[in-house]
Amino acid sequence: MRHVQTTVLATIGLLAAAGPAVAHHAFASEFDAKRPVRFTAVVTKMEWINPHAWMHIEVKKPDGTVENWMIEAGSPNSLFRRGIDKNTVKPGMVVVVDGYQARDGSRRANGRDVTLPEGRRLFFGSSGTGTPGEEKK
Repeated sequence: MRHVQTTVLATIGLLAAAGPAVAHHAFASEFDAKRPVRFTAVVTKMEWINPHAWMHIEVKKPDGTVENWMIEAGSPNSLFRRGIDKNTVKPGMVVVVDGYQARDGSRRANGRDVTLPEGRRLFFGSSGTGTPGEEKK
């Protein structure tokens, strides 16, 4: 009986640990490399959550209306390693976002590059997910 309990607990532990790995996705499963987007936008919020950080932006269209978009970034850890921290991109900041729109046509995009007001360009995307421009190894 004790062996059965140990086996059940070990199995539950392995399944729980596998959850985050299953949630991770390849670029092409969610975003379309043939639908590039480029916005000048105002940052409204940054979410530093795993497995990807998210930047929320307001995009002013030519007719004056505003659209809210969510821009997927790399993991918080990968952004920190690139020198991007919680003080780099702040609400109210005007940025230029280059990326790729979601396959479902929603107002979500994978953010390849983000250019800050002073001209500093940041690689904001995920690496190793098949993102366009990524070198094949």
